[in-house]
Amino acid sequence: MGRRNNLGVLAATRPHIELYRSWMEERGLAASTIDRRLSTVCGFYRFAHIDGRIASNPAQYVRRPQVHPSNARGLDRSELGVFLFTAEQYDRDHAALAVLLGLNGLRVSEACATNIEDLGVERGHRTLGSLGKGNKPATIPLVPRTARTIDLAIGERCEGPILRRRDGQRLDRRTAHRWVRSIGKRAGLGAVHPHMLRAAFIMAALDAGVPLRDVQIAARHADPRTTTIYDRRPELRPPRRLRGRRLRRRRLTPAHGVRWSA
Repeated sequence: MGRRNNLGVLAATRPHIELYRSWMEERGLAASTIDRRLSTVCGFYRFAHIDGRIASNPAQYVRRPQVHPSNARGLDRSELGVFLFTAEQYDRDHAALAVLLGLNGLRVSEACATNIEDLGVERGHRTLGSLGKGNKPATIPLVPRTARTIDLAIGERCEGPILRRRDGQRLDRRTAHRWVRSIGKRAGLGAVHPHMLRAAFIMAALDAGVPLRDVQIAARHADPRTTTIYDRRPELRPPRRLRGRRLRRRRLTPAHGVRWSA
């Protein structure tokens, strides 16, 4: 937009950014998409101001859309079961991708990067070594169904990627998205994307009463607030007056799991 009007990036003012927001609203973009893009813009101008590249921050008082929390963040347990059953009707690679995402909560990039050499056994449990978000290494215990499905997918192979495309190459994120979408449509679940399976994994654990701290560790979240985003029960969400502020966890309670304070 700025390029079309020959406007320098550092010469933008608050009205220009407001116009950018209006342009996105006219295009019919979701409020969450607009908020995410404006967050990037605000961060850019905040650091430009800190570094002395501009005299003032034009994005400081830009109005951002209100994003309401959504309950449609994943599949429930019955829908996840239908998805896993349908994936098994495709082939072993589809089934392995489904259980890694839905039963062990891997991110799609983590699942695509897994190798046979990363499989192991620790204290009697099958494990999978993974390089997570921020290049953090993690050892993930595999549920028995995931371990069995992976064994079927790798067959007699001793090395290389666990998940492969039909041409024998490593499964990539684009193909993984296409596989998940195809399974979801055949299962009658509508548009399903990989992160919905990870969300289903987190929600199922919380709904089953697993302590928040344990679910946070299983999901490999750095902050418990990230884990509570996936919970459909209102008592585990930070109060509206505290959202967006730096919070600290006071103590876990049996009834509500966590209490929040500013």
